[in-house]
Amino acid sequence: MQQALLSTTYFGPIQWYQKLYRYSRVQVEACDNFVKQTFRNRCVIAAANGLQALTVPVERTTDGTTRPTAAAPGKCMVKDVRISDHGNWRHLHWNALTSAYGESPFFEFYADDIRPFFERKWTFLYDFNAAICAKMCELIGFEPDARPTDGYITADEASSAGIHDFRDAIRPKHPLPDPSFTPKRYYQVYECKHGFQPNLSILDLLFNMGNESLLYL
Repeated sequence: MQQALLSTTYFGPIQWYQKLYRYSRVQVEACDNFVKQTFRNRCVIAAANGLQALTVPVERTTDGTTRPTAAAPGKCMVKDVRISDHGNWRHLHWNALTSAYGESPFFEFYADDIRPFFERKWTFLYDFNAAICAKMCELIGFEPDARPTDGYITADEASSAGIHDFRDAIRPKHPLPDPSFTPKRYYQVYECKHGFQPNLSILDLLFNMGNESLLYL
């Protein structure tokens, strides 16, 4: 059985969902420290003016750190990170998606399935991301064997257990090489303006390719 280890993601990139689809079992890291400017609380879409990052704000303490835990003072395990209501972000994210993909072939078809994630409030980022993942897999048409980790898995532990660790390979900045993922072109609304943009949020693939998304993965 081939196993993969992934970080949690907010409407993660296509590369992330490729692993979810192709591996027999996937563990989604729940016990690593929360890191800013990663796909844990950020996705990237193709908007009219180019790439646009959408970031879910998280609660912070007065010293600017994420909420600490007793086990790791000054740090916060990703499963304990709470979503903030700061800045009316849900409304802004949904408006951004509507603006970017309103003219895409499948936006209206899937809009009612996606909109609730910007209307209902979740307390914890990890739970929010898990709910998003379940819905995206349902819409694309596959059922992964995905489960949260019980404790933090080091890179050496993953290697010893024969688990393919993609936590550092799938990130916005300085990703590690991943020979198993080669972005393939598909239709994008603004390709004629900005060229093809690879490995965007899974929403980009879904809204543009609809039920053919699974074939792409």
